[in-house]
Amino acid sequence: MEKKEILKELEHQFAEKITATSSDFGDDTLIIDRKSLLEVVQFLKQKPYEYSMLLDLTCVDHMGREPRFEMVYHFFSLTAKHRLRIKVPLSENDLSIESLASIWKNANWLEREVYDMFGVSFTGHPDMRRLFMYDGFEGFPLRKDYPLRKRQPRIRLRK
Repeated sequence: MEKKEILKELEHQFAEKITATSSDFGDDTLIIDRKSLLEVVQFLKQKPYEYSMLLDLTCVDHMGREPRFEMVYHFFSLTAKHRLRIKVPLSENDLSIESLASIWKNANWLEREVYDMFGVSFTGHPDMRRLFMYDGFEGFPLRKDYPLRKRQPRIRLRK
């Protein structure tokens, strides 16, 4: 299947769920609503697309814009040798989205990283807790409104 056909077929299959598509610099991108994330990625994992690899997922903070946050997922199809990016806008008032950990095992740690750094919670995640920061850490350090010189509470060292 050709790369140009994939976006067209996805636009046809999920017309009401896809907000926008683009192919800037050769990277195909879908922007979808939050409620349809699981349905779209499960469809993409099956034949004929076979996006069997979740390469990465992250969050982007667009401070001053609404919706402020955007989840970004990078997938790869080994059979088509094609990359696909999916973006899901998230409002600052409701920072939660479905977990992909039940579909791709590596999503477990990637989602924990996003939770730890941005504060996005993942519904259905098997172990939603901080990954890099200690339990008493206050705030989310990769948000653009996080104070540069914020002092964190001290914790007692374990003996």
